[in-house]
Amino acid sequence: MTFDRKDKDNVTLLNFYLQLLYPRMVEEKMLILLRQGRIGKWFSGIGQEAIAVGSTMAMKASEYILPMHRNLGVFTSRNVSLTKLMAQWQGKATGFTKGRDRSFHFGTQEHKIIGMISHLGPQMALADGIALADVLMGKQQVTLVFTGEGATSEGDFHEAVNVAAVWDLPVIFLIENNGYGLSTPVNEQFRCKNLIDKAIGYGIEGFKVDGNNILEVYDLIDRVACRMRENPKPVLIECLTFRMRGHEEASGTKYVPQELLDEWEKKDPVKNFEQYLLDQKILNPDSIEEIKASLKTEIDNEVENAFNEADPLADSERELKAMYFPYAGTSTAPDSTIAKDIRYIDAISDGLRVAMRRHNNLVLMGQDIAEYGGAFKITDGFAEEFGKARVRNTPICESAIVGAALGLSINGYKAMVEMQFADFVTCGFNQIVNNLAKTHYRWGEKADVLIRMPTGAGTGAGPFHSQSNEAWFTKTPGLKVVYPAFPADAKGLLLAAIEDPNPVMYFEHKYLYRSLHGLVPEGFYTLEIGKANVLRRGEQCCIITYGLGVHWAMSYLDQNPDLSVTLVDLRSLQPWDKETVASAVKTTGRVLILHEDTLCSGFGAELAAWISEHCFKYLDAPVMRCASSDTAIPMNKVLEDSFLAKSRLKGSIRRLLAY
Repeated sequence: MTFDRKDKDNVTLLNFYLQLLYPRMVEEKMLILLRQGRIGKWFSGIGQEAIAVGSTMAMKASEYILPMHRNLGVFTSRNVSLTKLMAQWQGKATGFTKGRDRSFHFGTQEHKIIGMISHLGPQMALADGIALADVLMGKQQVTLVFTGEGATSEGDFHEAVNVAAVWDLPVIFLIENNGYGLSTPVNEQFRCKNLIDKAIGYGIEGFKVDGNNILEVYDLIDRVACRMRENPKPVLIECLTFRMRGHEEASGTKYVPQELLDEWEKKDPVKNFEQYLLDQKILNPDSIEEIKASLKTEIDNEVENAFNEADPLADSERELKAMYFPYAGTSTAPDSTIAKDIRYIDAISDGLRVAMRRHNNLVLMGQDIAEYGGAFKITDGFAEEFGKARVRNTPICESAIVGAALGLSINGYKAMVEMQFADFVTCGFNQIVNNLAKTHYRWGEKADVLIRMPTGAGTGAGPFHSQSNEAWFTKTPGLKVVYPAFPADAKGLLLAAIEDPNPVMYFEHKYLYRSLHGLVPEGFYTLEIGKANVLRRGEQCCIITYGLGVHWAMSYLDQNPDLSVTLVDLRSLQPWDKETVASAVKTTGRVLILHEDTLCSGFGAELAAWISEHCFKYLDAPVMRCASSDTAIPMNKVLEDSFLAKSRLKGSIRRLLAY
């Protein structure tokens, strides 16, 4: 292996060696601990250290790096304490995730490192968002994100690289090509000769480098990053390397031909660089032994310090609170005494406009939302007022855009993502339920992201444009879910969701967009998320509902004025107003839960279970549910009308009152 020192002096080269040797010795310590049974699992990066160390040393301390499981050298090169790392790996209370997650699944704003989740690929979209925030702030910075050769087959890889290319984001996508995705060799993963050949398809540059040569890695990253800071554009870098241990230690390496292991053993990045320094007379055998002895003592001490740290104490209340960034959101009175009669859709648009004027760091993203104004014209005129830097048309790639929204939040911005239809959220599901929802719980970072969800039936749009899918998200801890039924609520809850630094799923019913209007205060105001609204009070029974169900219930009660019914509009589904629901149950003794979603496992099932568990002694009849059929949503109006819960509302109320 040939090393080109260029203009590096001996002190610099020695520092490279120390940074390279340290993670190797930590890894060797981990393998000893594993054999001793003192730790349970380890993902080894032995043989790949030059990539993590060389690239990290080429980055500025203020620039974000998003590593993977085997990039210990990223953390050590940024001077993250081994005691703290070991506490993290052992699930100690002093670890970065306080025992809530494993391995490198954490971030640290102090060191500008954002760890991955187990699902391969999502971290690349976060890098897009982080880089976008830097561009918007005018910072000349680069973001570095790691991935493996196996994850280049993931859709997340394509989406993230494509977005970065289209938006000219300064992201270095670094592929560690170690020849195997667990046990699957590259010839069973892709057909292209070189992974950097993929760069051509995105219109960006690609570079291939010997990933075991620390100086080549450093020089390439340094050269590319310097250029990107001046002229932001993404690049794709393929680092050729080899994983000398198994995917994780239990996997072994029996699937690897011995001759391949022998070949790569000769390319060991630590041993080769060490020999180079010996040849250059920068090191001698005695100095090497002294360095290793000193590092061994340091590593042993820090590891034992971590073992002596306390385990976390189980505290259910604390764990529940940890799901959300602390935020005391309350209702805020309108800052104007003027109210106008406007449509539901206009109230949403007005809320977004108020928020954009209030928060210069709010970025809107979605398909066709700029000049075109969005599929429903909610952002019509926004690009002209706020500029396309903050009102961004996106490629059709929901996963990357949700991930980019989280990246924006990590780097100091607020983000709103418009799903063109709520149904399309499936393509971004992983980012929402595993990244947005769990980020604060895992390492205390907020996810200041709002996702707007145009939802619901009634327009004959069929199975893929009409679903009520709120229950997919009310099940997921860490998310907040709101579902306004009136224009004033739509604006107030939207502004509350934008003020809230937690991820909020905002459901807006398409059928109500232009069919419903009402008085809406001008200017800024918020409604407290988690507070229901009692629309009518009566004694015979209570109807608990939300969204379009509110209007079905009101219409039925208007047609039957002899009925005395308490009508509760939940408005928020996560959290939901248990106090108001309990009060309605106690007052009436009979409960009908109404929603547009299908019956089986709809949100009404949670309400029914909670009422039965906590309000049983007040009930004079079983809790009943009125929901849509357990089928996909048909397009034909006759079939759609039969599908919807509205067609069963009359019979449901009669059965409840007759019990």
